[in-house]
Amino acid sequence: MPLTRAVLFLAAVLIAVPIGTVAHADDIGPEVAKRLLKEGRIKPLTEILAAVNAQVPGELLEVELELEDGVYVYEFKLLRPDGRVQEVEADASTAKILKIEDDD
Repeated sequence: MPLTRAVLFLAAVLIAVPIGTVAHADDIGPEVAKRLLKEGRIKPLTEILAAVNAQVPGELLEVELELEDGVYVYEFKLLRPDGRVQEVEADASTAKILKIEDDD
């Protein structure tokens, strides 16, 4: 799926998911994410994903926005060209990659 289509799909999913359905207490729902973006506390998902793909190429499978130790973090699951699934965490305010690991 091309990057633009994947981002649009994920944006639609994030907007459609009610805040009360989040799986973890640290997950950020779509309304809070919109507010954080408007306040300039996080960067747009498209910008973060482009930075991640520049360093870790792969097809986007899943994305979540979480609060970890006071830092907003985008967590991506990517299918790498070699077939491995990797989890990549990036700081949502700077796009800096914080962690790359194989998904178990």
